[in-house]
Amino acid sequence: MDPIDVVRRFNTAINDRDPDRLASLMSDDHTFTDAAGGTVHGKQACVRAWRGFFAAFPDYRNIFTGLIARDDVVAVSGHSTCARPELGGPALWSARVTGSLVAEWRVHEDTPAARHELGLPPAG
Repeated sequence: MDPIDVVRRFNTAINDRDPDRLASLMSDDHTFTDAAGGTVHGKQACVRAWRGFFAAFPDYRNIFTGLIARDDVVAVSGHSTCARPELGGPALWSARVTGSLVAEWRVHEDTPAARHELGLPPAG
């Protein structure tokens, strides 16, 4: 399975606010890490966290503008939209994909250092 396709499907489930579809795309040992470094471990805990997030921020969406796959990691550039300004704006994501499942989903601040680390081109 193409890792970029898996990541796109995962993001579509986020944008559709569909925790059941997200669960079907997560490995059992799935880990989510937010831009501040907060981490949730395990599929069930992550699904609970997404349910709460979707309830709190029903208009949140991710828009991808670039995806690069290297081995089992997909690096993504883009931005988020949300009525809460702190959740909107430029963002980077990375996903570790195992087969057809996302084992790790990480949100990064869009900084030159993060872009370099993820192998993404400079912003501009």
